[in-house]
Amino acid sequence: MEVTRELAVMATQAAEERKAEDVLLLDLRGVTLVADYFLIASASTGRQIKAIAEHLEETLSKAGLRLLRKEGWESQRWVLLDFGGLVCHIFNRAEREFYGLERLWGDAKRVVPGGETPEAKREENGQA
Repeated sequence: MEVTRELAVMATQAAEERKAEDVLLLDLRGVTLVADYFLIASASTGRQIKAIAEHLEETLSKAGLRLLRKEGWESQRWVLLDFGGLVCHIFNRAEREFYGLERLWGDAKRVVPGGETPEAKREENGQA
């Protein structure tokens, strides 16, 4: 199943339902072939990381996405859920800062859930 913007936003909402912090959705289309979207989120504890990951897996599976790979489950510092076009990264704060995926994928557009990317909004308002 193709990962649409709506499914990626659904993942963002699912992470927030489990109190994920600093949730960020990156639109990687046109930037890389690795995935269409990256969801990046933080959590305070390993238990919370697992709760967020479990909820994402359940929510996206019900929506028709198949989990292809899960990594980091034992360490509880960085859990990666690979749904093909959508890759979810749930970090503890220190790991997120250390790896800096936001900086690494700085060319990607940031998606505003329920809306357009900030870039698209500026273009729409004639502020290119």
